[in-house]
Parts: sequence; structure tokens; C-alpha cells
Amino acid sequence: MKRRINAIWTGDGSNGKGILNAQSGAFNDMPYTFKTRFENDGGTLGTNPEELIAAALAGCFNMKLSFVLNEANFSPEELNTDAVLIFEDGKIFSIELNLKGKVSNISEDKFIELANEAKNNCPISGVLNCELLLNASLV
Repeated sequence: MKRRINAIWTGDGSNGKGILNAQSGAFNDMPYTFKTRFENDGGTLGTNPEELIAAALAGCFNMKLSFVLNEANFSPEELNTDAVLIFEDGKIFSIELNLKGKVSNISEDKFIELANEAKNNCPISGVLNCELLLNASLV
């Protein structure tokens, strides 16, 4: 499998601007700038690479966890994960996954064990060079 993203940047670092396009069409001409990356904590002006990494991890983790649960004979009704990425001094320091799951007939301890297995083995977590934290609970 190959996936392609096209990134175009024009101008200098602090005053330039960019757009991102996804092969899938999930986003086209998505803006990103210095301001969207470093000055827009509300995230209303466009995206940034760190946000996309957090999204990739959360999505990959949820999908991996659904497979891990299935292999253990559990069927998730919903896996809801917030990913909080900490970017400091030009480096991604950590990503915290906050998971709330709806899964019938599973103990909290077993759910947390399987969630940790998914966190440690999803394809995206394998390429990240930062601390990955997990807070998991059943709802």
C-alpha cells in the first residue's frame, strides 16, 4: 500500500503559507502557516503537522484496538480517543491518548491491558520518537 500527500509551501518560514492535499480527497487545499502551527491554539485557521500526527495516531490506535479486542473475543461498540500532542522547543515531546470505550462483557483491567497492547503495536506508534501515554477507561 502507498499513500500520497502533497504539500506546497510558498514564501519564507514565518510569513509563508502552505496547503496540503490528500490522495484520498479527505482534504484538499487545507491551509497551514506559521500562525496555524505556533500561534493558533484554538485551531480555527488551518491545520499543522503536529495535529495531523496526533490524528494519525488516534485513528490508527482505535482501529488497532478494535482488532485486538476482536481477537480476544470482544466487540467494541465505540472507541473514543482524544490525542493530546505536546510540542516544545521544536520537538514532539509526548502524545497522550485519552480513551473511553464502550465494550460489553469486559473488565476494566482487561480493557486497559488490551488498550496498551494496541498502543504499543499500532503502525503509527511504531514510527514515533516520543513518549506515548495512555489513559483508558470504560464508559
